[in-house]
Amino acid sequence: MEIRHASEKDIDGINNLLRQVLNVHHNGRPDLFKADAKKYTDEELLALIADEKRPIFVADDGAGNILGYVFCVFQQHIGDNILTDIKTLYIDDLCVDERCRGEHIGRTLYEYVLAFAKREGCYNVTLNVWACNENARKFYEKCGLLPQKIGMEKIL
Repeated sequence: MEIRHASEKDIDGINNLLRQVLNVHHNGRPDLFKADAKKYTDEELLALIADEKRPIFVADDGAGNILGYVFCVFQQHIGDNILTDIKTLYIDDLCVDERCRGEHIGRTLYEYVLAFAKREGCYNVTLNVWACNENARKFYEKCGLLPQKIGMEKIL
């Protein structure tokens, strides 16, 4: 397995995984997430793949099959009134194909992102996880992540 930057040829594999993520979120919060929707159009994916400020990495099995991905975003608040100007790599989305979960692909992707963030001079790596996605939360806790902030809601 190779972890590498995503390319145009990976769009079908990425779309398959995006559908899996959407299903987890829709099943957990159908009031918020549509069924059978798509987070990005193919055109949006192409733009993201080309955007150096939003790197996407894929786990490729060596035959071109995408086993997992991680979407990242560089964040920095230079000159902000209250925030320091640290450079953060935010994990916007991480997914491993449901057929190969438990094979440490997610951990490998995560560790790749940590090394990438260090090389890029980042202070930290952050992410959000939906409360309804307990498996993801447990995975991130096993990776050593700790809560930074908690989003709360009151449904009216």
